[in-house]
Amino acid sequence: MTAAGFVWDPRVAAHVYREDHPLKPKRLIGVHDTLERLGAFARPDARVLTPRAATRAEIERIHDSDYVGAVMEASRDPDGEYSEWGLSPWRDTPPFAGMHEVSLLTTGGTLCAMEEVMSGRLRVAFNGSGGLHHAMRRRASGFCIYNDPAIVCGLLADRGLKVAYVDIDAHHGDGVQAAFYDTDRVLTISLHQYGIMPDLRRPFFPGTGAADERGRGKGAGYSINVALPAYTDGVAYVRAFDAVVPPLLERYRPDVLVTQQGIDSHFDDPLTHLMVSTQAREHVVRRLAATAVPWVAMGGGGYSLDAVRRAWSMEFLIMLGAPIPAELHDADPPEWSGDRRAQVDAAVDAAIAGAVDAAWT
Repeated sequence: MTAAGFVWDPRVAAHVYREDHPLKPKRLIGVHDTLERLGAFARPDARVLTPRAATRAEIERIHDSDYVGAVMEASRDPDGEYSEWGLSPWRDTPPFAGMHEVSLLTTGGTLCAMEEVMSGRLRVAFNGSGGLHHAMRRRASGFCIYNDPAIVCGLLADRGLKVAYVDIDAHHGDGVQAAFYDTDRVLTISLHQYGIMPDLRRPFFPGTGAADERGRGKGAGYSINVALPAYTDGVAYVRAFDAVVPPLLERYRPDVLVTQQGIDSHFDDPLTHLMVSTQAREHVVRRLAATAVPWVAMGGGGYSLDAVRRAWSMEFLIMLGAPIPAELHDADPPEWSGDRRAQVDAAVDAAIAGAVDAAWT
């Protein structure tokens, strides 16, 4: 089966965190409109899915009840004081009117994707508004309010299923890792930039994701981190992905695959220092598509509106098994050579070795 679902509701693309905020939900409109123009939704194997609102019980699979209450209050009165919950007007996750309601819809979109895939009606479903992987049990973080990937992974694990979570956002999937650090029922694999930001001389957000963060107790070896250096290009990224993700998925043999597909790893992204191309992403997403289990896919980071539009459109076409038009690819992606090639490759090889060595035996 190649049937693929695309979760869409204009309401998840209409809110504004803050006028100068880098995360612009309107970016999703470009993805939807590009796919519509390319005829993706007219294909017989495509389904457009309307999200529902998540229930409070579903949200509380991961989040503390007091935190949910604080988000609800901040949604009604965003001018209040909520900094203890990670919500602050001039920080990365500002409170805004209606934030609880739109966050329920965003999470519900991922739950809708999960339900359609696990029912067998679809092979894969993609929710571009989801992938909010930084939110913690009692704290918003990194533009993320409710952690929909963790909620879905938790609900699937509660069914007795083995879940593999693969995160290819430029930032470490810290909230998902934290939620499952003590269990072997959810394997988390994150490929991300790690280390000092070259331009600011401070740790790259969120500052976690070293290879030695490998889980504890029953979860020892089931948190896998590929800690990539700044300026990793597409060639090196593909090598890291291929060396870590497919072999570990084959070894783990999951019942379901959950992916967070942030495209802030793109070389044109203004917030990160990775240099991944759409060509590299096509390779990576095709490898994910080759995993023969139900697949729940989400968006995530991505702050170049054009990179988001082209990459996520391409990735949904891959999910459909449809051809990729040349217009969606980078015209001239960067690639290192000479001494810099050798330096990047050596650092990436070390990241690969660290990730593989940390895995369960």
